[in-house]
Amino acid sequence: MQKITTFLWFDDQAEQAAHHYTSVFEDSRVVEIQRYGEAGPGEPGTVMTVTFELAGQRFIALNGGPQFTFTEAISLSVDCATQEEVDRLWERLGDGGEAGPCGWLKDKYGLSWQIVPRKLTELLRDPDPAKSARVMRAMLAMKKIDIQGLVDAYQG
Repeated sequence: MQKITTFLWFDDQAEQAAHHYTSVFEDSRVVEIQRYGEAGPGEPGTVMTVTFELAGQRFIALNGGPQFTFTEAISLSVDCATQEEVDRLWERLGDGGEAGPCGWLKDKYGLSWQIVPRKLTELLRDPDPAKSARVMRAMLAMKKIDIQGLVDAYQG
């Protein structure tokens, strides 16, 4: 059992979101669906929470109503090994959502994601400040991160 679990508040799309997210990531599944009972506050029989795992990480989604919405103050960062993985996740998670700067996107449920190629972190860690600065400037001009564009900036 995971000690700390991310809890996501949805208006009424918790089940749809959980199924969407588990279709995007390997090693993912819906674990449990709990429904509201007679005590409420939701309509009896409707989905209250959905426990699900993404790439082995557990989350709980709640149908809590419209009182709270997601903001960019919290996001889920995804480590990507290849450009193909970046492209696939950007497409699947961004479908119906909104592209943001620097590898960030907001999905159709309003949840923010960072789709981050591992190569970006590697290049930014270079001890040569001129090289890492070129990479940072290139990244700041991108929406979806382009690994080759980062490498080109790095090489000057």
